[in-house]
Amino acid sequence: MKILITGATGYIGRRLIYSMIEDGADIRVFVRNKAKLERPITQACEITEGSTFDSDKMAEALKDIHTAYYLIHSMGKDGDFEDMDKKSAELFRDACIDAGVKKIIYLGGLGDISTASKHLKSRMETGQVLSAKPEKIQTIIFRAGVIVGSGSAGFEIIRNICQKLPAMITPQWVDTKTEPIGVDDVIKYLQTAGKSSFCNDKDTLIVDIGAEVMSFKEMILRGAKLMGLNRHIFKVPVLSPKFSSYWLILFSPVNFSVAKALVAGLSSETIKLNDNAQKYFPEIHPESYEESFLKAIDDIHNRQVISSWCDSSDGKVCDVPFVHDISKAVFKDRYTEETEGYSKEALFKSVCSIGGEKGWGAYDVLWQIRGFTDKIFGGVGINRGRRDSLELRVGDSLDFWKVVDVIPNKRLLLSAQMKVPGSAWLEFQIIDGYMIQTAFFYPKGVTGRLYWYAMLPFHKLIFKKMLDDIIKGADEFSKQ
Repeated sequence: MKILITGATGYIGRRLIYSMIEDGADIRVFVRNKAKLERPITQACEITEGSTFDSDKMAEALKDIHTAYYLIHSMGKDGDFEDMDKKSAELFRDACIDAGVKKIIYLGGLGDISTASKHLKSRMETGQVLSAKPEKIQTIIFRAGVIVGSGSAGFEIIRNICQKLPAMITPQWVDTKTEPIGVDDVIKYLQTAGKSSFCNDKDTLIVDIGAEVMSFKEMILRGAKLMGLNRHIFKVPVLSPKFSSYWLILFSPVNFSVAKALVAGLSSETIKLNDNAQKYFPEIHPESYEESFLKAIDDIHNRQVISSWCDSSDGKVCDVPFVHDISKAVFKDRYTEETEGYSKEALFKSVCSIGGEKGWGAYDVLWQIRGFTDKIFGGVGINRGRRDSLELRVGDSLDFWKVVDVIPNKRLLLSAQMKVPGSAWLEFQIIDGYMIQTAFFYPKGVTGRLYWYAMLPFHKLIFKKMLDDIIKGADEFSKQ
């Protein structure tokens, strides 16, 4: 049976693909930007590039498909995302029916739709749209609460606030009940559903999945204990959802729109409303919260973070942006250093290790201040960090940059995602014994031009030292 996976560069989609590759599945991937797929996926899977709003591309992607996974949603996106989500699901469902697909599998959110937040309600309605024609196609809808795994938004929030805050003043929503589940168990359910038959071919099956009912407060305290930390939580009744969102963005890697969506989701319970997981998947025994949490910590320590919450979405915060011809940028600031005695391989590894916990090699306090102000004004901030401490791939987040091009041993191109009046890129090139670092900027109006000239003194202070530090850092990789 040939399988189609959408949302392939997202947090769940990428992990599902790897698990299915190991299982020997016949996979086709439907993705908006195939540059974001790493070689193990492109070598093992068919790739079709396109969008659910492109009928011709969808028809091509769905040809000869038996089971289609729909793993698309607009977490953190503002505007008319609800209508867009419904329309996308409707187009996908009808295209599946036209192509003769037998089964659609979808992952949505737990809870009661009557009390759900805007984003959670949209995910539930997406499931309703996908399953609206049960006489023509079977739909299996999994519904999960907080997913615990390395790189997941929920886990990263808990890990960061536990590490950074010995005591926390929190709103009443920390007592709201939820039912977390480990990401490995989510993948097991999704993968098993693709290989199994339920009832008959034209039924809709809703499966609520979770490991244990607990409050967000319990998740924080038990997570802290697992990390050997003693933390205290003090509830107050006066923190508004907006204030709570600001509280989260200052001490966790998520940006304001994602934090706002998560906080809104915590205003109502997200627990299982049926026992179909046990009924139809009795062979799957979800790991405890502690087991999933410790496994996520181990993945980080062992550099095994396969995917991250900010890998992909419909929003510009997570997606790889369109890259203009940066050679024609209005403003450029370039620094060049000789690299005699260093191999291209060692230099490139040093370039790819910048940012995150390591820092930027020059006046890190200034980077931290820039990141803090960016978050205050609704940007992504610098504490988003990076997925892996050494390796980068297209689509990876790197603090408040996004990786848009990687040519091994030659070039790394980063697109700025901080709040700026224009578009900015930072490029590193290794050419003929030289390391070349260039900042490119397309200003937006007069404000953009004033911003560029205001930043130039900081460029002079930071970039030259940063480049020198990167070259010296190649010593570490030359010895490997």
